[in-house]
Amino acid sequence: MILLFRFVILALIIYLFYIAIKFILDPKRKLESAHEQKKFFFYDIPDNIRKNFLITYEGVMFEGEKYLGTTERAFEVVSIFIFPHNNDLLQGLSYEDFTFIENEVKLRYPKAVIDWKSPIKELVEKNRSKE
Repeated sequence: MILLFRFVILALIIYLFYIAIKFILDPKRKLESAHEQKKFFFYDIPDNIRKNFLITYEGVMFEGEKYLGTTERAFEVVSIFIFPHNNDLLQGLSYEDFTFIENEVKLRYPKAVIDWKSPIKELVEKNRSKE
C-alpha cells in the first residue's frame, strides 16, 4: 500500500512538472508577455491556414488574415490582410514600423501580397508613392 502511495505521489509530481513546462513554453503566453513589454512577437500556426496570426509590436496587437491561393507549383498563402485590434494605440508608429512588420510577415509568407486596414493603408500607400 505504501509503495502504491509513493508511486501516485511520484506520478503527481511528474504531471505537475509537465504542466509547468508546458505553461512556460506556451506561445500564447509568450505573445501576451511580449505585448505587455511592448516587444515584437509573431504568433502563428503555419500548418493551419484558417487560423489568423497575431503580431505584437510596440504594445499594439495586430491580426493577420491568411488567404490561400495558387502559385506556379503549389497552393500557398497568396494574400494577407493585417489590421490592428485597437486603432487608438497606433499613435507614435511610423511608416518604418509598418515596413518592419511587413518584412517579418514576408519572411514567413514570401509569396503573399500584404494589405492593411485603414488608416494604416493610406499611410503606407502615401509613403510608397514617394519612394
